[in-house]
Amino acid sequence: MSFTKYAIIGCGAMGKEHIQNVALLENAEVVALCDNHQQSIDSCFEILNEKIPAFYNHEDLLNANLADVYIIATPNYTHINILKDVVKSKAHLLIEKPLCTTVKDCLRLKQLTKDYPSVIWTAMEYRYMPPVAKFIKKIHAGAIGNLKMLTIREHRHPFLEKVRDWNRFKINTGGTLIEKCCHFFDLMRHITKSEAVRVYSSGGQDVNHLTEKYDGKTPDIIDNAFVTVDFENGIRAFLDLCMFVENSTLQEEICGVGDRGKIETGVPSYLSQKSESELKLRIRNSNLETITKIKVDQRLLDAGHHHGSTYFEHIAFLKAVRENLEPDVSLDDGLKAVAIGQAAELSLNEKRSVLIKEVI
Repeated sequence: MSFTKYAIIGCGAMGKEHIQNVALLENAEVVALCDNHQQSIDSCFEILNEKIPAFYNHEDLLNANLADVYIIATPNYTHINILKDVVKSKAHLLIEKPLCTTVKDCLRLKQLTKDYPSVIWTAMEYRYMPPVAKFIKKIHAGAIGNLKMLTIREHRHPFLEKVRDWNRFKINTGGTLIEKCCHFFDLMRHITKSEAVRVYSSGGQDVNHLTEKYDGKTPDIIDNAFVTVDFENGIRAFLDLCMFVENSTLQEEICGVGDRGKIETGVPSYLSQKSESELKLRIRNSNLETITKIKVDQRLLDAGHHHGSTYFEHIAFLKAVRENLEPDVSLDDGLKAVAIGQAAELSLNEKRSVLIKEVI
């Protein structure tokens, strides 16, 4: 089998995580880097333990024609302008979340890639976190009967520092409910097997970044929120987000309640260095409770901050590339996650419920 050649566009935290996980794949290698920040490129060279071709703009990388796959891991607001050029390559694409910062740009990308001949995959690592993947499988298998309520809680540390502090402002990220929470809105759609119809959110910027200044401007990204999402099939989903908690045990907790029982799991914070989590299943009107231990290989934990999920996502992505399969997480999935996030940001700002048809 020939090697699948990857180029990384965006050599920050996620670019590095992708490099580390591609290194774990069979017959795959990173052959080129692209970033306009020299220190970021140098830090990737340290991970690779070698120097490979590096480019300071994506046009030069594309002209070199070195890769089968392009991974887009640049700041959110740059995605659409980079992708309008990258799609001309007709190569396979793995695009970090959020797909774009607005529904408008996602729809533009969808139009640009009509009849695209290769795989376009929106990177949604949370689907592949081992405890979450097991949770989803159990729900879809009917372990708790018909799902009625879904709750996701993330209590975590503030946003990390980024090059040029781009992630401190809504205009660059789309807002916290797009930048961070598109992961959770994607999970909601995937787990419920339904489409969102209505969103209500309440939140604010109460603790983080209030005393920071960048070019005289104070960051405007929220740091906590409650978001309720109603789905077409009647399931209700709820997100509890807090980003000023220095969590040392579980960063995410997720609970599904059906007409037969309840299932719960959690994802350890990467700060805790825990490799094992639990999946608890309880059946209503019964003393039956089962607890399944889920352990993640330490080498996968060492390859990133997402509890091994980036590796499993890459396995699925590479299978789609090599076997010409449909992506697990499509461009449409990325678009709809952004749409829920945009509706949630609008709801928060206007203090009202928002119909998804208002934004898409």
